[in-house]
Amino acid sequence: MTSPEAREQAVLEAVGERRKLVNEAIPEELPIQRPERLYEASRYLLDAGGKRLRPTVLLAAAEALADVETLSVSYREFPSLNDSTVDIMAAAVSVEVIQSFTLIHDDIMDDDDLRRGVPAVHKAYDLETAILAGDTLYSKAFEIMLETGAEPERTVQALDILAKTCTRICEGQSLDVSFESRDDVTPEEYLEMVEQKTAVLYAASAALPAVLMGADQDTVDALYGYGLDVGRAFQIQDDVLDLTVPSDQLGKQRGSDLVEHKQTLITVHARGQGIDIESLVDTTDVEAVTEAEIDAAVETLEDAGSIEYANTKARDLVQRGKDRLEVLPDNEARDLLFQVADYLIERGY
Repeated sequence: MTSPEAREQAVLEAVGERRKLVNEAIPEELPIQRPERLYEASRYLLDAGGKRLRPTVLLAAAEALADVETLSVSYREFPSLNDSTVDIMAAAVSVEVIQSFTLIHDDIMDDDDLRRGVPAVHKAYDLETAILAGDTLYSKAFEIMLETGAEPERTVQALDILAKTCTRICEGQSLDVSFESRDDVTPEEYLEMVEQKTAVLYAASAALPAVLMGADQDTVDALYGYGLDVGRAFQIQDDVLDLTVPSDQLGKQRGSDLVEHKQTLITVHARGQGIDIESLVDTTDVEAVTEAEIDAAVETLEDAGSIEYANTKARDLVQRGKDRLEVLPDNEARDLLFQVADYLIERGY
C-alpha cells in the first residue's frame, strides 16, 4: 500500500508537470492588451502562482478517458472519442480563470490583504480595477472555452456547465455570508453551501473533458459526481486543518475560523451536541488569541466528537468519489485522479 507521503509526492510531481504547461498556456489565452492596467490586474493572481489542482483534474480526466499514456499527447490537439481532436488545454485554462475570478471577488468581500503571498488585487491596484479584473476574467473564461474546437453541441453543453458553475459559486458564497448571522445551520445546509461554493468547480473540471471529447452521459455524470464529492471533502478537511495544523505550517493563525466565528462542519456538529461555540475563545481578534485558548477549544471539540465527525465525512466523500471513477479505463491517469482525491484530504501546508 502506498504511504501518504509517497502519494503526496507523486501527486505534487504530477501537478507540477501539468502546472508548468498550464502556466505557459495562460499568457497565450489571456495576453496583456489594452487597456494594460486592466489586463495586468486580471493576470495578477494567475501569475502569482497556485497549484493548478482544478486544471490538473481536468487534464488527468481527459487522459483517462482517451486511455493514453500521461503527458504523451499534446493537450492542444488532444484525441476525442470519435477520431477528432480538441484543445483540452483551453478548457483547463478556462476553469483556472474562473477560479481566479472567484478569488479576486472573495478578497474584496472579505477585505483580505494577501493572496498567494502577494497583496490582494484590490490592494495592489484599487477596488474599481479589482472588480473590473474579476468581471473580465469571468467573461474571458467563456471566450477561452469557445476555443477548444469541439463539436458545436458539445461546446454548447460545456458552456452550459461553466455558466451554471459560476451561478452556483455565487449562490454558495451568498449562503456562506448568510450563515454568519445564524446559529442554527444544519450539517446538511453546510454541505449544500460547500458543494456550491467550492465543489462545483472541481465537478466541472472533472466533467468538462468528458463533454468536450464526446463521452456518454453516464460518464459525464460520474465524473461530475467525483468532483462534487472530492471538492466537498477538500473543504471539510480544510476546516479540520485550520484547527489541527500548527500556525507556522498553516501560514496563518491556527483556529482563525473559530476566532472569527466562521461556520464549519465541526462547529455546526458541535452546536448540535450542546457546545456553546462562541464561548470557546474570548476574542474575535485573530492576532490576540493564544495557542492555549485554541488547544482548549480543540480539546472541547474533540470530546464532542465533532472533529472526528468531520474527518469521517471527508473520508466517506473521498471514497464515494473514487468509486465513481470505475467508469474510466484502468490506466495511469485514473490512478492519478484516485491519488488527487486522497491528497486533498491528507495534504500538508
